Amino acid sequence: MKKNSKHFLSVVIPAYKEKNIISDLITIYGVLEKIRYPFEVIVVVDGINVDDTYALAKRVKRKHLAIHGYPTNHGKGYALRYGMARAKGDYIAFIDAGMEIDPNGISLLIEHLEWYNADIIVASKYHPASQVKYPLDRKIVSFMGHIFAKYFLNLNLTDTQAGLKLFKSKVLKKVLPRLLVKNYAIDLEMLSVAKHLGFNKIYEAPVKLRYSISSLNHAAGLKVIFNSFKDALAVFYRLKILRYYDDQNQRRWVYDPELAMRINVG
Repeated sequence: MKKNSKHFLSVVIPAYKEKNIISDLITIYGVLEKIRYPFEVIVVVDGINVDDTYALAKRVKRKHLAIHGYPTNHGKGYALRYGMARAKGDYIAFIDAGMEIDPNGISLLIEHLEWYNADIIVASKYHPASQVKYPLDRKIVSFMGHIFAKYFLNLNLTDTQAGLKLFKSKVLKKVLPRLLVKNYAIDLEMLSVAKHLGFNKIYEAPVKLRYSISSLNHAAGLKVIFNSFKDALAVFYRLKILRYYDDQNQRRWVYDPELAMRINVG
């Protein structure tokens, strides 16, 4: 397909213990080849030494596909920052590995971004056109995220947790250095910081989602819920009390060689 060079799309895929990473990458790459803009795919393996995900991903040979990683697991939030810092596109998306989210949704997010001239488009499980099947524990985490985002972080969104989002690069240029969450509440942090910095054009798009695992076990589910809530409270505290994300704290930014960007250490 002949590409329109008006925009360039970067797609970041955080990956952790993904045994089907080869087929996943081939599928996602096939979808992106049908999109009208040129693209790159940046895979970040969150812990090369954890399993063979990195070695498997390296077997996939495609143009504009880069496989990155680091030795130990740091969490999805860290992996996203790592990948986005290396993205070259003026449109930057991320999608969770595992194919639970239909990658065809990426093109739909692009259409929404351009139609609304938005800063950010968020895939929402609660959009009227979404097709969603997911277990109870995920629903609980999603609902908690929605309530917290609306009443504590002033985010007027039905869903902040679906693992598919699209940003204009100018948003991430301002947002990424300020982020701190390494795992559970990275979506909340990215969106709340973006809005705090004046990027108010945040809209939702439908998503097709089907979780392959029926549910986490009880202990694991409680752990996810607890840690998600703890991280979300920390975002609120930094945003509303400490004013951690404000421009005045840029004097405390230092260059992080692994993330390849300046970050806030204050």
